[in-house]
Amino acid sequence: MSTTIQSEIREITKQSALTELREGGFVPAVVYGYGTEAISISVKERDLLKTLRVTGRNGVMKLQVNDKEINVVLNDYQLNPLRGDVLHADFLAINMTEELEVDVLVNLVGESVGEKAGGVLQQPNRELTIKVKPSDIPESFDIDIAALEIGEAISVGDIRAKSKYEILNDDDFSLVLISAPRTEEDLEALDAEVGDASAETEVIGADKEA
Repeated sequence: MSTTIQSEIREITKQSALTELREGGFVPAVVYGYGTEAISISVKERDLLKTLRVTGRNGVMKLQVNDKEINVVLNDYQLNPLRGDVLHADFLAINMTEELEVDVLVNLVGESVGEKAGGVLQQPNRELTIKVKPSDIPESFDIDIAALEIGEAISVGDIRAKSKYEILNDDDFSLVLISAPRTEEDLEALDAEVGDASAETEVIGADKEA
């Protein structure tokens, strides 16, 4: 589903002007890519966030620039680390018939046999890079883990042949594993390591004071 965002052309100005723009509820942005030169624009933050809720992070949007409607994806963005508002956005103009490289979230489906037996689920990597046409970009990449037992794992090589998408990560790119629960001996050894590290830190601190 494509959603149209209205934009306004903006001039490259001082930082104070960008601050004023943001305080007015707008996001400084740039659009570039297929069929267009790089153009500095601004969009309403409210419209951008509303659209992202509909399309998802990787979804296709339509961006109205002057009298031209452009198919774009949100290529990059910056957030205010304190308030969480959008400080800047990069829109990539795309050709709807050409494939893109996009990162999609890995969604683990089901509860594994190993978890039910007390194992610990670990997810070393939470995104996959795939090559896909813009109209076919998924919201997430689903992986069924129900049959995984303790000690078993899934890497890209295990799912590549069954995937309907071209996965660009290497075969050994780890996605999920079920590790054995820690024994009392493991926990005691971990406590001992932490205690030794703390004692060493105290000795170093004492040496500095001396």
